[in-house]
Amino acid sequence: MRDAASSFSSVPLAQLIQKGRKITYGIVQPGEFVEDGVILVRGRDYSSGWRDLSGFMRVTPEIDAPYKRSKLKSGDLVLTIVGANTGTVAVVPAWLEGANITQTTARIAVDPMKAVPDYVEQVLRSAIGQEAVYRFQKGGAQPGLNLADVEKFEIPVPPIPEQHCIANVLRTWDEALENLSALHAAKDQRLVGLRAALLFGELRLNGQRRNWAPTRLGAVTHELTKRNGAKGLGRDFVMGVTKAEGVVPMREQTIAGDISRYKRLPPRAFAYNPMRINVGSIAMNEREDEVLVSPDYVVFACNADGLDPDYLDHLRKTSWWAHYINSGGSGSVRQRTYYDDLAALKLPLPELDEQKAIASVLNTARADLAATGREIEAVTLQKRGLMQKLLTGEWRVPLDPSERSAATEETEHAG
Repeated sequence: MRDAASSFSSVPLAQLIQKGRKITYGIVQPGEFVEDGVILVRGRDYSSGWRDLSGFMRVTPEIDAPYKRSKLKSGDLVLTIVGANTGTVAVVPAWLEGANITQTTARIAVDPMKAVPDYVEQVLRSAIGQEAVYRFQKGGAQPGLNLADVEKFEIPVPPIPEQHCIANVLRTWDEALENLSALHAAKDQRLVGLRAALLFGELRLNGQRRNWAPTRLGAVTHELTKRNGAKGLGRDFVMGVTKAEGVVPMREQTIAGDISRYKRLPPRAFAYNPMRINVGSIAMNEREDEVLVSPDYVVFACNADGLDPDYLDHLRKTSWWAHYINSGGSGSVRQRTYYDDLAALKLPLPELDEQKAIASVLNTARADLAATGREIEAVTLQKRGLMQKLLTGEWRVPLDPSERSAATEETEHAG
């Protein structure tokens, strides 16, 4: 990297737009889907990378016709301006030439003589662009941006050759993240498939084909009702249970003043809110220490001679488990699921040794998935730091002689 001579000067986004193609939104009322209609781009179509062409909404030519101003060309940018994903941005690929957009999306037609579209995309995705989104975003039921405010976004503008180089560097990191995300998705599907095969006897580790006898959960677990007491664990040990994160520290403002009635949750025991287990809020305590949970929670543990906790932890993450919890096992929707309700669940249960062998395989697959997730987080943080250095001019990318000459001429011309 070259040392920075100075930070880049910035200009409003409106100054980088093609003449006659100002920043605009698109179709207000798209109507019904039309099989052979004009493709309509919505925020969901690019929020996690461009989706397959078959997944796009299509509208009639008659609905599309009054919105010629918002038609897309290859190299345009689309920016979500309404909803939870406000600020999401993407470059329009060549295969979407001629498509249109909705009123929740802004089309930004960058003039390639003034800026590189891929570079502007990186700026809008960076802390610089997202801070502008946050600053101008309007509140209400649905957060959003006005087009006039989008035009005011300040974009740092190095010489065009350097913009190309910066975009190429950052694109390399994007490709690495895309590959890691695809690998993560594949490993996730592998874990789902292994759970389905191993936990229900379709695939046996010992080659046996004997069916497993259904076993009531209540026969291999027991409820725990021990309270914290007046001189028990402190407030730092109070935990909540979430679907995404499992057993996590509870926010101080949600903890009662008196925690003596809070229930004790030993290591490798399970806890859940009886009113939220239907959305997946049940977890095993993977910590080494005993913790506390709300007195309203149900707490139970596996019998050491009947059920391996890791086996149950994987089983509860299957669609089979979710179906039982949501139907109550009888087709009716259960509003609250207490221990006695859960205890009636009949498990596909092999012998304890086979349970542990199955859990070991699944734990390995889960750990592999988590390792890829951590790698994604690390690369994301690295790219974020690199963006901050490159887009502000603190670090300068090396240019070959021809690019350096062109950049010098551009700078002198601008001066």
